[in-house]
Amino acid sequence: VLWLAASPGPKGYERFPYLVQALVDLGLDVPISSNRLWAFLDTSYRTRVDVEYFADRWKRMGIGVLHLAAWHYNEPDPERDEWLRKLIAACHARGVLVYAWIELPHVSERFWQDHPEWREKTALLQDAHLDWRKLMNLRNRDCARAVETETRALMKRFDWDGLNIGELYYESLEGAANPARFTPMNGDIRTEYKNLSGIDPLDLFRPGTKPEAMAEFLQYRAESVRRLQSEWMGVAESMRVSKPWLGLVLTHVDDRFDTRMRELIGADAARVLPLLEKQDFIFLIEDPATVWHLGPARYAQIASRYKPITPRQDRLAIDINIVERYQDVYPTKQQTGTELFELVNIAARSFRRVALYFENSIPKVDMDLLPAAAAAVSKFERNGASLIVESPHGVGVHWKGPALVDGKQWPVAETNGSVWLPPGAHVITAGSPVANTLRVERLNADLRSASIKGASTEFAYESGSRATALLNRKPSVVEIDGQAVEPQWFGELTLVLPRGQHVITLR
Repeated sequence: VLWLAASPGPKGYERFPYLVQALVDLGLDVPISSNRLWAFLDTSYRTRVDVEYFADRWKRMGIGVLHLAAWHYNEPDPERDEWLRKLIAACHARGVLVYAWIELPHVSERFWQDHPEWREKTALLQDAHLDWRKLMNLRNRDCARAVETETRALMKRFDWDGLNIGELYYESLEGAANPARFTPMNGDIRTEYKNLSGIDPLDLFRPGTKPEAMAEFLQYRAESVRRLQSEWMGVAESMRVSKPWLGLVLTHVDDRFDTRMRELIGADAARVLPLLEKQDFIFLIEDPATVWHLGPARYAQIASRYKPITPRQDRLAIDINIVERYQDVYPTKQQTGTELFELVNIAARSFRRVALYFENSIPKVDMDLLPAAAAAVSKFERNGASLIVESPHGVGVHWKGPALVDGKQWPVAETNGSVWLPPGAHVITAGSPVANTLRVERLNADLRSASIKGASTEFAYESGSRATALLNRKPSVVEIDGQAVEPQWFGELTLVLPRGQHVITLR
């Protein structure tokens, strides 16, 4: 028994941020888990680490996809490239996928040094080196072609599972109020806008400019961002010709909750979301820095504001920034403990996918409970020897021994670990051991159904990228949609599966 001498606080975590960890130390069993988390990885924080050790850690944290900062590898380097290949292979062997994460219009340090003629300009006509990003002028066709060539080469050099195009818009969060950070003011933009309106946008920063004139330019700027995003998502889509398994992501700062984003950086979700009707990708909504101090309830509010502007709610995801906040917050500057778990859980209830920025910032004390926090469950009820579980996206339920799900032998389960359930309501009861059953111990995809039919194990799944299934042993036959195939493996027991919706039969 744990007694508290005071209330945990109005939000439940102010006085005792690590109360949940204390309960676990006293023996509390956390019965659910998820392996659906995404996390961003900047390898500059992980130089020369043991990739096998960290791949195990990421798997244990419930991470299914790492979005790796690929700009560090834009130019070939034999030693560095070999290390990255080992990291990707270690992740793949554990069923963790790795996406290339790029941050256009930043390309790389080398590209910036080699091409001063293509550097973006601020409204003071200075090179646009803003924060850590060194911005290039993607409206210049020669620059855009060179960047596309380098990006395609980067995607070919490594065995990526997907591509995340992140934060493709114009700096900065201070908008036109700070000319020293305002972009774009390159020659191509200035010429194009002058031809359209008769105004050099640089003149908009002179004293006496009418507010309506700046407002018109900001509209043009937001449309320019939409064009860039559409063009680059088209480039990404074309990469599926040679790599059809690629998952695609567009990371875009939220402008529905903080509506100033369109004027400040040109981000306008309503302009780009129609692409979801034409292309298969995930729209990852970034939690803007301006609202990091607000509570977990904001994720449900953010989700509700996207419903009127896209019917593809299934393609929306949310990115949580786990970093020190610049606002006055309590009890900790960075989210941790119960506050972090509540953020992740409410986000998981509001969106089909949750991404964390970034894996390096997660405190060690929080790692083991992240899979439970990311598990969205609407019902968890014991009824005698039965367990009734309902979840919107699927969930892992800790279970010892063989299990029946809805009265049938269930093959998607770890040995004395988690029984993995598809979305919806299901009943788990104890089953009898079945010798030599082929089991899926971990599926990195959305499970739709599963069954054991004689000597065969069958399951259906859906995935926006290629998927993986970690098996308890190798099958002699693998069928995809009824057709026998020569299986592809990551490591010894991780079966590689195609993108899309498929039925897998193992014998």
